[in-house]
Amino acid sequence: MAILSQPHNGRPPCMHCGFCMGFGCEANAKSSTLASMIPLAEATGRCEIRPLSTVFRIETDEQGRASEVAYLDANGQQQAQKARAVILAANGAETPRLLLMSDSARFPDGLANGSGLVGKYLMGNGHSQAHAFFDEPLNEYKSVQVTRIVHDFYDNDPARGFYGGGGIDARGFIQASPILFSETGLPPGAPRWGKAHKDLLRHYFTRRMSLLASTTSLALESNNITLDPELKDRIGRPAMRMTYHDHADDLAMMAFLQDRSVEIAEAAGARKVWREPIVPETVLAHLLGTCRMGDDPDASVVDATCRSHRWKNLLVTDASVFPSSGGGESPSLTIYALSLLAAEKLKNRGL
Repeated sequence: MAILSQPHNGRPPCMHCGFCMGFGCEANAKSSTLASMIPLAEATGRCEIRPLSTVFRIETDEQGRASEVAYLDANGQQQAQKARAVILAANGAETPRLLLMSDSARFPDGLANGSGLVGKYLMGNGHSQAHAFFDEPLNEYKSVQVTRIVHDFYDNDPARGFYGGGGIDARGFIQASPILFSETGLPPGAPRWGKAHKDLLRHYFTRRMSLLASTTSLALESNNITLDPELKDRIGRPAMRMTYHDHADDLAMMAFLQDRSVEIAEAAGARKVWREPIVPETVLAHLLGTCRMGDDPDASVVDATCRSHRWKNLLVTDASVFPSSGGGESPSLTIYALSLLAAEKLKNRGL
């Protein structure tokens, strides 16, 4: 899980606060880039962080290279930074948005978009949940969250009648906080006010478990990120337009793993089990696939080292390069691995 169990590189071990998912780590024990990599980079004296800056365009030169990044600084002033190499790491929505905004007379469809696939094949992973109350305290609010417990169904199995796979987590972020539990974690029909409500919270906050299933998301060209032709953001950039619809197999896999979650809870002796409705995803937990990796320049955006097929000093090192979604896993560690590979290749090329 990349969470420290003992001191390492000047960072402390986990203090078991229970707020791992969806929150920054106040102890810096969770190995996010912010805690683990950026301080090391700054310590070299060769890395400068310019916070609260907003990039709005990448410029190119006649030699076929990305040459400059235009951005607004923290004071809203327009700036430009010359570059020997440009690396985009704004994830599966903002990265294609920036490439599409960097169009020109020579490249009217945007930068690195010779294949026409920048922004296409957006994936988000599917999710379904089941919840349970138990008689004995579980104290699920304590310590590290998202402790994967089931990978039995990670691989695709044609016998299911649909494509997909995934895993099941215990201990979603609802359990970290009594407030989240009271607002979003109660079963249908539970009292929402008064003494009965307080009694339920007092008793079941420590006796509750959530089972979160995370699944594959099929790569569909119709799921995409584009630029809105009219709507602008607060600094005048074209607003992002997201088009997304789950494949029927994605929904079927969500239901399949939810059924397995219910079976697990019931087998463990749950007093009460209930499900979250399975509906098409409207909030995507992971933004994947919009600058897909591949060997064929006509069917992908970047090569196997995350480098643009057309612009050899332009790289993408985020989840937008994923050609498939994986079985619902958090993409963070894969992004780290691809980034280290891309950085090593970039160093060896001497750009």
